[in-house]
Amino acid sequence: MNINEEPKNINEKSNSEEGEDTGKEMVPPVANSIHRSSSRPQLDLSGAAIQGNFEERDPTILLPNQSDDISHLALDIGGSLIKLVYFSRHEDRLVNDKRKKSMKERFGVINGNRRSFPILGGRLHFVKFETAKINECLEFIHSKQLHRGDNDNAVIKATGGGAYKFADLFKEKLGVSIEKEDEMDCLVAGANFLLKAIRHEAFTHKEGHKEFVQIDHNDLYPYLLVNIGSGVSMIKVDGDGKFQRVSGTNVGGGTYWGLGRLLTKCKSFDELLELSQRGDNSSVDMLVGDIYGGLDYSKIGLSASTIASSFGKAISENKEIEDYRPEDISLSLLRMISYNIGQISYLTALQLGIKRIFFGGFFIRGHAYTMDTISFAIQFWSKGGAQAMFLRHEGFLGALGAFMSYEKHGLDDLMVHQLVERFPMGAPYTGGKIHGPPLGDLNEKISWMEKFVRKGTKITAPVPMASPRTTGLGGFEAPSSKGDTLRSDESNLNVGVLHLVPSLEVFPLLADPKTYEPNTIDLAEPNELQYWFTVLSDHLPDLVDKAVASEGGTDDARRRGDAFARAFSAHLARLMEEPAAYGKLGLANLLELREECLREFNFFDAYSTIKQRENEASLAVLPDLLMELDSMSEETRLLTLIEGVLAANIFDWGSRACVDLYHKGTIIEIYRMSRKKMQRPWRVDNFDAFKERMGFGENKPPRHKRALLFVDNAGADVVLGMLPLARELLRRGTEVVLVANSLPALNDVTAMELPEIVAEAAKHCDILRGAAEAGGLLMDAMISIQDSPREKSSSTPLMVVENGCGSPCIDLRQVSSDLAALAKDADLVILEGMGRSLHTNFNARFVCDALKLAMVKNQRLAEKLIKGNIYDCVCRYEPAS
Repeated sequence: MNINEEPKNINEKSNSEEGEDTGKEMVPPVANSIHRSSSRPQLDLSGAAIQGNFEERDPTILLPNQSDDISHLALDIGGSLIKLVYFSRHEDRLVNDKRKKSMKERFGVINGNRRSFPILGGRLHFVKFETAKINECLEFIHSKQLHRGDNDNAVIKATGGGAYKFADLFKEKLGVSIEKEDEMDCLVAGANFLLKAIRHEAFTHKEGHKEFVQIDHNDLYPYLLVNIGSGVSMIKVDGDGKFQRVSGTNVGGGTYWGLGRLLTKCKSFDELLELSQRGDNSSVDMLVGDIYGGLDYSKIGLSASTIASSFGKAISENKEIEDYRPEDISLSLLRMISYNIGQISYLTALQLGIKRIFFGGFFIRGHAYTMDTISFAIQFWSKGGAQAMFLRHEGFLGALGAFMSYEKHGLDDLMVHQLVERFPMGAPYTGGKIHGPPLGDLNEKISWMEKFVRKGTKITAPVPMASPRTTGLGGFEAPSSKGDTLRSDESNLNVGVLHLVPSLEVFPLLADPKTYEPNTIDLAEPNELQYWFTVLSDHLPDLVDKAVASEGGTDDARRRGDAFARAFSAHLARLMEEPAAYGKLGLANLLELREECLREFNFFDAYSTIKQRENEASLAVLPDLLMELDSMSEETRLLTLIEGVLAANIFDWGSRACVDLYHKGTIIEIYRMSRKKMQRPWRVDNFDAFKERMGFGENKPPRHKRALLFVDNAGADVVLGMLPLARELLRRGTEVVLVANSLPALNDVTAMELPEIVAEAAKHCDILRGAAEAGGLLMDAMISIQDSPREKSSSTPLMVVENGCGSPCIDLRQVSSDLAALAKDADLVILEGMGRSLHTNFNARFVCDALKLAMVKNQRLAEKLIKGNIYDCVCRYEPAS
């Protein structure tokens, strides 16, 4: 299932601050635990397990013997900003709608067996406050009861100078003691965790362009961490808790701010940075060209624009300080200090034989030009042999390290595939500014949408109502000019909420998990990015209508639908301005962001009514289709089945072209029309190779032992397409696992819905009935088989498993543990639909046989991916690698 409309335009902006969101959700048990230091409440982990929930996107943690509502909390209190990291346990929301209550009562579907667990979950939140407004921070902590302990000696871990300065205030206002942690210990601990646990934490920054770097956590050490505060510390990190300060310099951020204040009269560090954006250092610095008559000094490789002497022109020119522009002075200072820090850092790394250099500290603060100058210095002095790298969560290293100083904090053993970062409305910026208050509950978010983002003539165009520089929506800044000047916060990224999901695993059948990239479409191309943003924007009105209708069309639903449209438009506008704002961006990320945003505004299954109607209509004609298939020879039947899967894949509510077809005929009429047009050869046609592997050739290879069928849409797609194909595999003695979404996404079928569909189909087919019984799918289904001649029931099992996600696409680096377990014995993977086999995984390779089936329902995608046209078909068979 996927979005596939033709484009219009998107041209607006917006943002928000930290808030609650929904997260990835999964299944069973977990050995990792989350404890506190002895001075704070302890988690009772006896009988601990993890279980998913189909309505929320949160990991669900069962602690049957735990009574305390526990949250870790840690702070980094600096001179200008307070960075706060806290862990929250997510409680079940009250649900009034009976349908949603029913969903909450049916959590896991693994081979048809349902499990009920309390709805608990874990999230790691990142929040910022201005130190000058520390009372706001104290009120936030109190409102969420993050300071609550089980005795009178509750302790909060903290680092930074403010941990000493404000200790008495915390005791007075919150009744807690501050336990100070060493700043360097915290800095290194935070960096180690992020570099090992976050897939795209590190990035390079050259000439305004960011490129995320994937680092193998097994090859992380040693690295050089350069922390640029008032001065500069260079730390060689050899492992967890293993580091030493190997060098540094007293020329750092304090030097820039101190000299800048004296020379320009600026009142703040950020004001000084802003000045540099409008500066021209050539009026202050002596360049190589000034010495050599405007020419390069090519003999030693120096260009005419290379700085020969910072502030060198002030020597020869008969000018006073007032004669120089403050902007030029600020830029000259910035370059002088950044270049020198870069040079010393590289020489230190070279001396120690270190190949990776990471930069952080308040001097960086997301400032594009600062990162550019440091990157240039590293590249220049290393002659391209090394590169500077920066961290997305750079400002939170200290707070995160303090968080990890709690005894048995539970983060040490988490792997990169067990952390899912979500970006709710309210995700804070990195850098040195606060862009708005943290956004809390749903009503607060809706109020912010209504107050600060006004709809224009189209639902896709949020218009700022605050100052011209910002939308007011938590602080998404207005677009920067597209000229040569970089705005100071242009490279500011957003920090999301980290969901801890220990039940996620890497799909074990990937040929090379380290090089696997799920996204097929490269959104690094501006035109490609614009196109898909516009597609998603144009789809919003229809999606909002469906979402509101799914909630009964109430006033509350309409208000939430309106807020969702504004919020998602704000996300798109933010990403259009800064595509790297939420990390590495692919089409799959955009589609998942849309589903998360729907859930954030309490729309859990926008297409539920449509899916039910289409399932019923398709099941009504399934018996006739099965009779038709059974009248064919095996070889003819196999081709007809593949044609049926491709034909049924036309039913896609995410495609405008397909939605138009719904108004021209019934489901069955459209399906039959689609089948009649299945003329081979298809645009990608490996059917003959697949047919041979299935035994219709000179060689007679062994049957597949187990097949994983990744299903797509509800209705005809699964009932008339994939279910008959599954039946054929069962008939041949191959175990079949139907793999479906854990959470709803557009009209995709979910793992919760599949058992009922299979049960209904089994009323008319002994093969399906026997297989469903063998797989445990009919244990609690009421099946009445008509008194007609039956085929012998198959003992080959048919199973259903959730895939661990709630998106039209799938990232096979993060699947449910149950899917991973069932995959270990599988030797055939069938990926069906645009989202799972084209938008993602088109280039994925597996250690087993793989078949990718889809009808292309977008002209641009057809041209780009297969050099074809809309409605062309893909039947791509790839033998085991």
